[in-house]
Amino acid sequence: MKPTPAYTRGAALPAILAQRIAIIDGAMGTMIQRYKLGEADFRNEALKDHPKDLKGNNDLLVLTRPDVIREIHEQYLAAGADIIETNTFGATSIAQEDYGLAPLAREMNVAAARLAREAADRYSTPDKPRFVAGALGPTPRTASISPDVNDPGARNVSFDQLREAYKEQAAGLLEGGVDLFLVETIFDTLNAKAAIFALDELMEETGERLPVVISGTVTDASGRILSGQTVGAFWHSVRHARPLAVGLNCALGAALMRPYIEELARLADDTYVSCYPNAGLPNPMSDTGFDETPEVTSGLLEEFAKSGFLNIAGGCCGTTPEHIAAIAKRVGSYRPRHRRDPLLTHLVAEAA
Repeated sequence: MKPTPAYTRGAALPAILAQRIAIIDGAMGTMIQRYKLGEADFRNEALKDHPKDLKGNNDLLVLTRPDVIREIHEQYLAAGADIIETNTFGATSIAQEDYGLAPLAREMNVAAARLAREAADRYSTPDKPRFVAGALGPTPRTASISPDVNDPGARNVSFDQLREAYKEQAAGLLEGGVDLFLVETIFDTLNAKAAIFALDELMEETGERLPVVISGTVTDASGRILSGQTVGAFWHSVRHARPLAVGLNCALGAALMRPYIEELARLADDTYVSCYPNAGLPNPMSDTGFDETPEVTSGLLEEFAKSGFLNIAGGCCGTTPEHIAAIAKRVGSYRPRHRRDPLLTHLVAEAA
C-alpha cells in the first residue's frame, strides 16, 4: 500500500492525538434551539419571497443569522474544544432539495467554513491550536435501503448523486478554510463510501490533503448501523480510506454505546478513535431534549478514557458548552489511546 501523502492542512493534529485526548465540540442544533428563532430568522433579502417554509433549516443560518452560529462556535471554543464542526450537517444539495434551496449548497458551505475558521483562529494559541472540521452529514436519503416496503429494489438516491453532492459540499468547505473533513453520523456505509470517494477525488484534483475522520452511528441495541453492519464490519468497509480517526457518535448515548466503542477501539488498531455521544436518551421534558447533565455525560466519557478507548471526545445531540467543558476536564487526566496498544491506560500523574 502506498504511504498516505503528507497533510497540507491540519498537519499538527495527528501529533496532538498521540499526546492527549482532543476535544470536539457539542451539538449545534441544541444550541440553536436556545435562541428560539422564528421563520424570519431563516430568511434574508434574497429569500424573503421563497415559497417554502425555511424554519428548521439550521444550515441556512450561516447566511441569514451568522451572528448566532459565530456565537455558538465561540462558546464551544471557550469551553475548551480543540475541534469545532462547521454548521453543515445538512448542507448538501440533496438535503437542501427539501427546502428548494439546492442551488445554495456551495455558498452555504463556504460561508459556514469561514465562520468557523474565524472563530477558531481567534481562540488559537501556540500551545492550543484550534481546528475546523468540515462536517458532512448522511443526507436524508439512503443508497442501501428501499424507501418502499413493497419494492425492496427501489432507491431514492444513487451512489453517483451522493458523490456529486458530497464533492460540491467538500469543495465549498475547502474553499472556506477547513482543516479536516468529518464524515459523520453514518447510518448507511454506502453513503459514507460516496463521501469518501468524493473527498479522494477533490483532494486529488486540488493537491490538498486533509485528515479525514469517519464516524458511524449505532441505531439500536443490536449493535448495528441502520444498513445492517456490525461495528466491525463497518470499520473494515471504510478502513481503505486510511482515516486519521474512526469512531461513533449520536444515537444511543454513552452508556449504551460502551460495548461498541470498546469493540471499535480493539479492532481499529491502525488509526485513532473518536466518540461523541448524545446526552443520553431523548427526554422532551428536559431543557436540552435529552436526559444527561454535563456531570453524567462527562463521567461516562471519563470511564471510556480510563479504559483506553479514546483519542477524540465530545458530544452530539443534547450536549452544550457546559457538557464540553465538563468532558474536557474529566478526560484530560488520562493519556490517549495509542494505536496498537492494549486497552489499558493510566492517569497521567501515575505515568509520570
